Amino acid sequence: MNVKNEKIAVVILNWNGKVWLEKFLPSVTENSEEAEIYVIDNLSTDDSVDFLKREYPQIKIVINTENLGFAGGYNAGLKNINAEYYCLLNSDVEVTPNWIEPVIHLFENNSEIAAIQPKILSYENKTKFEFAGAGGGLIDNLGYPYCRGRVFDEVEEDLGQYDDEKEIFWASGCCFFIRSRDFWEQNGFDERFFAHQEEIDLCWRLINSGRKIYYTGKSKIYHVGGGTLNKQSPQKTFLNIRNNLSMMAKNLPFPKLIPLIFFRLCLDGVASFYFAYKNGFAHLWAVARGHFGFYAQLPETIRRRQKHQKKDYYQSKWLIFKHFLGQKNI
Repeated sequence: MNVKNEKIAVVILNWNGKVWLEKFLPSVTENSEEAEIYVIDNLSTDDSVDFLKREYPQIKIVINTENLGFAGGYNAGLKNINAEYYCLLNSDVEVTPNWIEPVIHLFENNSEIAAIQPKILSYENKTKFEFAGAGGGLIDNLGYPYCRGRVFDEVEEDLGQYDDEKEIFWASGCCFFIRSRDFWEQNGFDERFFAHQEEIDLCWRLINSGRKIYYTGKSKIYHVGGGTLNKQSPQKTFLNIRNNLSMMAKNLPFPKLIPLIFFRLCLDGVASFYFAYKNGFAHLWAVARGHFGFYAQLPETIRRRQKHQKKDYYQSKWLIFKHFLGQKNI
């Protein structure tokens, strides 16, 4: 497909998500006049594509040959989209007026920025932050991702405390703005992840290569969350465990790599019994599967390590212990 070079492309990945497209595409089309809108379809078996062709003929459709997951689906589909900036947008997101302009302004005024995330609030409770990104993604010294406004399962109310523009560690994949040049210089997402934490891995690689990740509270969206995979799904537990370990093995500097991975494997073992108690035995098995999956990927993971790893990336020391000791100021 040969297309003209657009300034920004809003790109929605879809797999059997007609219900989400029906609900949220109106807000995207109404509030994205400066962008070209695309849907990448992961070979849906519902009538998503027919719905798009019938109701939204102005939206461009890219159809993948199979369901490649989030990572592979975007990698394959974006090869057909020529734009200076990509906005990778989940199908279960409601956007607001003027949600694009503050992001482009940041890009245009700071050439060191590779990726940007807006403020992400809950669609179901619009006064609260949403789990997947909240006020910008950070990471602690054990490799646990968290957000300003969300630590583990606890989310804050939006009182304007994150209306700033600030450098962060990772931008959420539910609304992920990135320069196309940076995306392709990093070879896109790691397709082995399939889904979950692939955006954190990409941001970590960008940081290791000297680029910056930013958040802007001047742009706001509302995210349903769990639209494609429920938060309590054992498959999500498996993917998060495996991908988080693989991400650490790819991006940590060698002096910290072995002790931190070993410590995390031990902590995961302890956490698996908590998961089993809280959500059922399937989650304990999901942690074990995550570890086996990490070991299976390890040779290729080590091969994919970049030449340089940033030594000081920690945003919060010992987040997990502070959190469970009741320290809210992290």
